[in-house]
Amino acid sequence: MDQLVSFEALLFPSDGRNPHMVALMTSPMSVPDPHAPYSTLPSRMPHPEVYMDYIAEGLGPRAWHYHLVEALDCMNKKFPNPYVIFYPTVSRDGMPFPINKCIREIQGRSFREATAWRGNIIIAKYRESPFSSMINGSIADFPILRNYFMTHNAPQS
Repeated sequence: MDQLVSFEALLFPSDGRNPHMVALMTSPMSVPDPHAPYSTLPSRMPHPEVYMDYIAEGLGPRAWHYHLVEALDCMNKKFPNPYVIFYPTVSRDGMPFPINKCIREIQGRSFREATAWRGNIIIAKYRESPFSSMINGSIADFPILRNYFMTHNAPQS
């Protein structure tokens, strides 16, 4: 029987509410994790789409992308527990997602609409591989992620 397992992740809501913790559900995957060179741990598919407003329904992981944050600028070592940022890419009506007001506020004068983070952003933490070794995050991760968002725009698909 397939077992759903959840991990604590940080949600940056697009409507300007404060970031807060959510339970990111994961389900078993039959495909090996593409980021793990070898792994005895089973891969798990996260379901951030549950927290993404206006996302296309029925597409599952094809409606969102992810971006790995393994270090901040000027760091000479990677984080022991890096982050994976999930962001929506396919809306249900084909329109762009709303600009994430929370991240816009963090970016301040360096905000650029053309490269803005859009929609609800969910950030999880992992050890060795994002799809086989997720771990619980906490609100204590917020300062690191705030520093990341201050200097990084959304990945361009």
